[in-house]
Formats: sequence, C-alpha cells, structure tokens
Amino acid sequence: MASRGSVGGLSKKAIEAADVLDAAGKDIVIMETVGVGQSELDIARAVDTTMVVLVPESGDSIQAMKAGLMEIADFFVMNKADRAGADQAVMSIKMILAFKKDSGWTPDVIKSVASEGTGIAGIVAKIAAHRSFLESTDHLQQKRRRRLEERVREIVADRLCVDFWTQERKEHLSEKMEVVMRQQSNPYDLAEELIHDFRST
Repeated sequence: MASRGSVGGLSKKAIEAADVLDAAGKDIVIMETVGVGQSELDIARAVDTTMVVLVPESGDSIQAMKAGLMEIADFFVMNKADRAGADQAVMSIKMILAFKKDSGWTPDVIKSVASEGTGIAGIVAKIAAHRSFLESTDHLQQKRRRRLEERVREIVADRLCVDFWTQERKEHLSEKMEVVMRQQSNPYDLAEELIHDFRST
C-alpha cells in the first residue's frame, strides 16, 4: 500500500489491513516499509518483530548505523551478501550492535542471497527465535500494550483534527493569515484563538 505521505514509512491503511488479517486468524503478517531511514520508524510500533534488510553497495549499512534504526531492529539481513563490501558492512553493523544496551535479546546480522534462496532458512529461524524470546518474557505483552495505547492516541488525534478543521475555521485561518504576514499577530496567538473557539463550541 502507498505510504500516502506518511513520514514514518508505513501507511495507516496498512496497519488497519494487518488488523483485519490478525482478526481473520492469520498467524504471520508481513509488513514492508517504503525505505530505510531514521524517519521510517512506525514499523517498530506496528509489529512484534522488526527485520531490517540491507544491501552492501547502496549505503544502507551506513543508514542503519543511525540511532533510530539501530534501536528498532530485532535483527538485520544483509541481502546480496555475495557482492563486494558485504563482509565489511556486516562487520560494521556488528561493531555498533556490540555497544547496544542489553535487553535480553541480542540483535544479529544474517547474510542472504535472496535470488538464490541462500540464507532464507536462517531468517525464518531468527524470526522464530525472536518470537520464542518474546513469549518467554513479558516483552510481547509490553509491546502489544504500547502498540494499542499508541493506536488509541493516533485515532483520537485524527478524529480531533477532523472535528477541529471545520470549513469556518479554515476560512478564519485564511483570513487571519494576512494579519500574521504583516506581523500584527503571530502563529501562536492565532492558534490559541482557533483553539479557544474549538473549546467553546
């Protein structure tokens, strides 16, 4: 599904679709983000296990070293591991992971060559191992509780946004922008004015 402008790399509709599949009794639901970067972190809040797939020549391994991705990945997959630079990229990621705070689960880097089917069994085994870890501790329930709480917050924020931006308030904002542009008012005062109107209705 298209990300539809979502800065977190994951469409809200994708999360809702995953809910439908879960309700239908599907044991495994695979979700994929639009790319790799520090902004694509919504996925970690939507799933039980986060796998970050990299390739050696694209610079993704450098991206992975950024704090956000290093924190969300339950394990890494270095795909196209038969290409030049793969071993060095794997070593670099493992060095960074060595400094990660111990949470009971140690992220690893698995090599694969998907076009040849190499490493797939290792990936499946790692997913199963992480699931077993989550179920043997309270991490699974903690993750799901945080996920549901975040979903409630997002739903409330979306509903409030829809209720807030009535046609009248949109027109009021447009009219008042001229005053703000002339520096006879400021964005904070205008926002407070709009919020006050919302609260009084």
